[in-house]
Amino acid sequence: MRNIGLIVMREFKERVYKKSFIITTLLMPLLFALISVAPTLIMFYSKGETKQISVIDNSGIIAERLESNEEVEFIIIPNGDLQQELKNTLDKEEFGVLYIGEDIVTNTNNIQLYTNTSSSMTIEESIAGQVEDIIEQVRLKEYNIENLREILDKVEVNISLTTYRNDKEDSAASSSAASSLVGIILGFVLYFFLVIYGSIVMQSIIEEKSSRILEVLVSTVRPFDMMMGKILGVAAVAATQIVIWGVLIIGISALVVPAIMPEDVLSGVEAVKAGADISALSADVDADMITALASVTDTGYITQIIVLLLLFMVGGFLLYAAMYAAVGASVDNAQDAQQLTTPITIPIIFGFIILTMVMNDPNSPLIFWCSMIPFTSPIVMMGRIPSGIPTWEIVTSLAVLYATFVAMVYLAGKIYKVGIFMHGKKPTFKDLYQWLKY
Repeated sequence: MRNIGLIVMREFKERVYKKSFIITTLLMPLLFALISVAPTLIMFYSKGETKQISVIDNSGIIAERLESNEEVEFIIIPNGDLQQELKNTLDKEEFGVLYIGEDIVTNTNNIQLYTNTSSSMTIEESIAGQVEDIIEQVRLKEYNIENLREILDKVEVNISLTTYRNDKEDSAASSSAASSLVGIILGFVLYFFLVIYGSIVMQSIIEEKSSRILEVLVSTVRPFDMMMGKILGVAAVAATQIVIWGVLIIGISALVVPAIMPEDVLSGVEAVKAGADISALSADVDADMITALASVTDTGYITQIIVLLLLFMVGGFLLYAAMYAAVGASVDNAQDAQQLTTPITIPIIFGFIILTMVMNDPNSPLIFWCSMIPFTSPIVMMGRIPSGIPTWEIVTSLAVLYATFVAMVYLAGKIYKVGIFMHGKKPTFKDLYQWLKY
């Protein structure tokens, strides 16, 4: 155990004391925040110049009601000739011409957009949306009901369905959308750690084997101790990173998020966290947003999620790192490892695919069994946990995961202690099977 402890500390210090680890750990939450707002920023900065579109409206109904915006400027051409206007816009380098047929109200296909350059889905949807609204208003007037549009707007209803767990005592309101989003994020974090840190273990062993350092080390340390020390050392690095992120997330949820929330929203969140019925809140308040914020600012709930994330990350990493270590000891370079790592990466990718289906039904038979099978359970189970699954399922999944890790370490150790002395030959799966029988 002393030898394993020395190797663990060496692997841990080698990685944690690097500036790259500190920078990555601190910047990763910021990177996730940037990714979340990136679509909005892209939409804002990707806007082009306002497109000028000439409108020829033979129906006399649509053109005068079209509204220009930042994307499109409509220029009405009374009694315009289509062919002549197409030529004019081409000479003026305008965007194009919108032609509206005389029977547009009854024949909604009688509308065409002629462009002098590449069009975009945003522009086409904007034009089509305005024309659709205008035609709907014209058709509503045919019923001779005064202020029919205003009446329809008043009777329109948006329901915010609040969910409570009947099988749990003191169940607070929950949001399935928020739970699914949190589950997918947690599953992605597990996927990231399994792939990245598992390959780090493999690459480290390949480098030491190719430089013949391992042959010197095994003169004083058992091969099994070497393998376990590397696996546990890198696992400690990954766990340290998650703990740091967890502390940052808990601090943000407890201090930053409540400070930036409006007063009325904060009062609603506090009421829901205190167990108040969400139906007592104002009808103007978005119930889904309130329940989601109540979960985000619940430090007890977040701490529980982070602890479970840590347990499944460590268990999943130990399982896959043992296999990566066996592959790394079997080959002389990273190119030879590609064939042997394929069976390892397939379950990880499959688990990530199943993760995307959790939002449909977190308790379906396929998802349930994938959360119990140790090769997919770390990713899939973390996708299910925010939905509020029974505790016995989590405990069973963890027990099976760690038991499988023990068995995998035993098998990987047999391959490791043979593979580190093999040079000059690309091993096959048959060779690995033979080494298991030594």
